Amino acid sequence: MADLLFAVRNNFYLGAFQAAINEAADLTEGLSEMEEQERDCLVYRSYIGMQQYDIVLSEITEDANTALLAVKLLASYLSGRTDTETALATLSDWLSDSVSSINAMVSLVAGIIYVNEENYVEALKACHQGRSLEQMALCVQVYLKMDRVDQAEKQVRAMQNADDDATLTQLATAWTNLALGGQKVQDAQYIYQELGDRNSWTPRLYNGNAVCQMRMGNFEDAERDLLEALNKDAKDPDTLANLITCSVHLGKPTTRYTNQLRLIAPNHTVVRRLASAEEAFERAAVAVA
Repeated sequence: MADLLFAVRNNFYLGAFQAAINEAADLTEGLSEMEEQERDCLVYRSYIGMQQYDIVLSEITEDANTALLAVKLLASYLSGRTDTETALATLSDWLSDSVSSINAMVSLVAGIIYVNEENYVEALKACHQGRSLEQMALCVQVYLKMDRVDQAEKQVRAMQNADDDATLTQLATAWTNLALGGQKVQDAQYIYQELGDRNSWTPRLYNGNAVCQMRMGNFEDAERDLLEALNKDAKDPDTLANLITCSVHLGKPTTRYTNQLRLIAPNHTVVRRLASAEEAFERAAVAVA
């Protein structure tokens, strides 16, 4: 049987959010109830990916199914409408409930929020028993953030056994290869290149390719990729963060990118690191004075 949601799902994973929404708009017939639920979740998560939180918050009502309510919680949390304490309390209630806890979207949203809070142990607890490729891919990301590349490799092998050609499997392989370093960085770059050429180049793919180029010392090539990403989405936090890093290595000014990132994503890791560095410099200056 044909996978009617393949194009929607694939575009979402690649970061082609508007394309995912457009594909989903054509799927009005022939879907099962579960497929309709997945379609709607992918659409609203695509709006989240474009930071259009108000659409999600206004259209998902409180009597929606649990999966959609989980997506709504994610939008509310990321937009700052729901504070961290309330979001975590809601997740705790869902994960302690025998029915909600086995909902794949609940565990996925829980994992995403825990990762955002840098609570990697809870993120793994939420997703490590999941059988979907997306849950496994999130586990790969968590292991890499914990510097457990060995565990990430095991998880990637499990994804390859499930579906070696899947876009998520390819992306997870690229993330892990990048963490392994050496010749594996070139392998990761090949994956991004192939995904971009085979599908369409998105800010997500341009950023992945650019990080590989930077790891290989090709900063001018990386800058070209990042500027292409910026042309596609001028408000993408990862693009701005990578442009800051790339510009430093090229000896170029970073002020504009830094100011943009602070406005768009004040809690981004790079912004926090810059703030810590500035505070350390000020303390040192006071000590010397």
